[in-house]
Amino acid sequence: MADPTGFLKYEREEPNKKSKEDRLATWGEVYADVEPAERNEKVRKQASRCMDCGIPFCHSGGSGCPLGNLIPEWNDLVRRGDWAAASDRLHATNNFPEFTGKLCPAPCEAGCVLSISPLSGGPVSIKRVEQTIADQSWEAGYVQPQISAVSSGQRVAVVGSGPAGLAAAQQLTRAGHEVTVYERDDRLGGLLRYGIPEFKMEKKVLDRRLAQLRKEGTKFVTGCEVGVDLTVEDLRAGHDAVVLAVGALRGRDDTTTPGRELSGIHLAMEHLVPANKYVEGDGPSPVDAAGKHVVIIGGGDTGADSYGTATRQGALSVTQLDQYPTPPSTRDDERSPWPTWPYILRTYPAHEEAGERKFAVAVKRFVGDENGNVRAVEVQQVRVQKDPETGRREVIPVNDEVEELPAGLVLFAIGFEGVEHMPLLDGLGLSLTKRGTLSCGSDWQTSSPGVFVCGDAHRGASLVVWAIAEGRSVASAVDAYLTGASDLPAPVHPTALPLAVV
Repeated sequence: MADPTGFLKYEREEPNKKSKEDRLATWGEVYADVEPAERNEKVRKQASRCMDCGIPFCHSGGSGCPLGNLIPEWNDLVRRGDWAAASDRLHATNNFPEFTGKLCPAPCEAGCVLSISPLSGGPVSIKRVEQTIADQSWEAGYVQPQISAVSSGQRVAVVGSGPAGLAAAQQLTRAGHEVTVYERDDRLGGLLRYGIPEFKMEKKVLDRRLAQLRKEGTKFVTGCEVGVDLTVEDLRAGHDAVVLAVGALRGRDDTTTPGRELSGIHLAMEHLVPANKYVEGDGPSPVDAAGKHVVIIGGGDTGADSYGTATRQGALSVTQLDQYPTPPSTRDDERSPWPTWPYILRTYPAHEEAGERKFAVAVKRFVGDENGNVRAVEVQQVRVQKDPETGRREVIPVNDEVEELPAGLVLFAIGFEGVEHMPLLDGLGLSLTKRGTLSCGSDWQTSSPGVFVCGDAHRGASLVVWAIAEGRSVASAVDAYLTGASDLPAPVHPTALPLAVV
């Protein structure tokens, strides 16, 4: 059994990062390389902090991991040094633990019992353990293609090759169906490829998993926009079921701020995508921060990704703006009690490297030069409140003082509005909800028979772990639709939501 006093013997430790100078000199991942034996020994101690709680909230779908990862089980296997068994237990619930180990913000750690009090020394470093199991699995050869021994004779099209689409494709291929993934980009991976910077996840990590899918029998077609390059009629005629995993890539803009029409103001994805293509070897980016003062509007993950990208491109300065006050450094039990996701200040590695963040500020206007290029941003101190009558969020200046920030490049990272408008949806007779998503029934099937939806296209922009969970669940639904029953796991229901304070 687990060591119930492990958290008293060992302090929580994060993996070491490379020096700031080394990080900014390359596009590689920020964490330092460590010899596998040394890495594994350190992580064994971290896994020993897990108490194998009677009620493990860490793998509860509401307050922890929506995949239902068997966290206490593989923590104890790591503690005992049984990496093969730990790999088996981890892959039983998660197709791509190296993706979640690098990219997931770890709601499991927020739900860890050791998160109840800071006196515990902090939650178990579950994400670090997961990543190390994944690394050891590849290094030791535990990860092998799982080829189905039978063929159903049924054909499934998966539209979109992000984490949801890839998870659905792998599960359905292993169930014996003939699966083809259609991707409109020139390379596979969706946001994993072109939205996530190399310093967060090197693309060789994605490529080796894609190689496994190919060996298992999944087929891929790139550079194909379904509904344009492949007609909806041909799609339906050539497949017995269709899974829509097209993401929610319609970026939110603000066209009301004076000066928005100036050159040099972009949505964050217009910056991140060509930057990632540059790292892939496709040539210089048309939206480059080199030699410019950069202002990023928005305080979330996408803003941090643009932040780190801009510093690596050689920005003169980087300033990130957030309308909300500086969050507390520790959990406020009144606002976000355990085991809900805590409202706290989150500092990404990019924030340690250069630049600054400004809180409780909003843009008043963009200032241009004589050539129509943005040269500065005027900001004001603000407070955010809800209108008591309408319930709508209002951003109110607290005074008349205006600060001018130099800016040669401005990036909007204020979220996503939902699924992009595309001919595919019109051809299938599908319309978007008010949230910009695609609705479905309890069996993940849309109003178009035989057409299913999962991931951000169904949920809205969310976490990689939810995308994989929905991809696995939709695979189970498609398998049952095609064969009458399914033994594939379905970790989440279409209506599942994380636990939150209303």
